[in-house]
Amino acid sequence: MTVRVLLFASYADALGRPDVTMELPAGARVRDVLDRVKALVAGKRVPDKPLVAVNQRYAREDQALGPSDEVAIIPPVAGG
Repeated sequence: MTVRVLLFASYADALGRPDVTMELPAGARVRDVLDRVKALVAGKRVPDKPLVAVNQRYAREDQALGPSDEVAIIPPVAGG
């Protein structure tokens, strides 16, 4: 199945683009996307525990994905 992964802030900077398309096996979960993205940014400084949304709703790492889902990886935000 194909999912679109939206990347924000340090993740987009690390990959040099705002999104990637991934082919995943049936039954893939959010954690599988995170593992692949972390492998793509290996050696670059990105937050270890980003927020994740699937189809514009916050999701847990064990949430199953379906064909054509959109996964957003959102680093935590600090401000002052």
